[in-house]
Amino acid sequence: MGENEMAVFGVSDAEEEVYRHFLRNPSTAADELHLLLHTDPGQARARIDRLRELGLLRVEDDGRRIAPEDPETALSRLIDLRLHALHQELQRVTRSRHVIDGLRAEQGARTPPPQGIEQLEGLAQIRNRIDDLAFFARDEILAVEPYTRLSPENIARSRPLDLRCLRRGVKLRNVVSAAALQDPPTAAYLRELSEHGASIRVTADTSERLLVYDRRAALVPLDPQDTSRGALLAHRSGLVSNIIALFERIWDQAHELPAADGGSGAAPGGLSPMERRVLVAMCTVGKDEAGARELGVSVRTYRRHVAELMQTLGAASRAQAALLARERGWI
Repeated sequence: MGENEMAVFGVSDAEEEVYRHFLRNPSTAADELHLLLHTDPGQARARIDRLRELGLLRVEDDGRRIAPEDPETALSRLIDLRLHALHQELQRVTRSRHVIDGLRAEQGARTPPPQGIEQLEGLAQIRNRIDDLAFFARDEILAVEPYTRLSPENIARSRPLDLRCLRRGVKLRNVVSAAALQDPPTAAYLRELSEHGASIRVTADTSERLLVYDRRAALVPLDPQDTSRGALLAHRSGLVSNIIALFERIWDQAHELPAADGGSGAAPGGLSPMERRVLVAMCTVGKDEAGARELGVSVRTYRRHVAELMQTLGAASRAQAALLARERGWI
């Protein structure tokens, strides 16, 4: 026999039985429960106390009666708590990179942890290192990529990495060649990333190619015209700062990603497609978690979009933002 349905929320089989009993019999008196469940009063009281802590039961009539919380409300809260706990666990995992260095030391490895510049040989090693850096990124990834098109294989490989970063709240800022927009699959992929929260700009001419992770590590090719020759991964703060400064100059000179029809892509009032989706979610969805799920982004990214949208509207609250948007015919 498998585990009970509510076990994922930390609810035992016996506790779930108590909750289901109250859903069926909401008028049960607290002092009668142990008789109905064929258990002793102490165990019954412990289960009730535990379910109250989880927000599944509440006390009424000065403690004489116990009432169940609405399943949708109670489970939504438990889901949010569970997702928060899982997110914290994921953060602990992604911050545990240092464990590898300790294990290597136990093994007697002669190669010390990278402190200056690493030279990566061949595309396979470069791709593996990029995967590693993207997985452990926590705050921001900066990129300048002068490709004119991405192959279907490249898109299929990059999409899950990029979307996973965006869902975790990692900010992506990417400058690409304007020529890449002439390739429909590449252009569609870039716009997909933009709709999920990435900031993408285009430039008419750039030969630079660089990646920066959390402003601590920067990857540049040995030969920008032939990435198969290898790359350099810099960890020194001075070198990384110079590469970031180069990125910012390229970013400032680039232009916003145009819409698919060649226009500005703005909705009524000058909103971007992503801003309009956030506005609709903000006006129709109650919780930030639900809005983020609807847009396919992290709660952190969703809240950032909401804050920017409120600033655009000049609203002091979300309710005022919704009112102003309706008055202006934006929704």
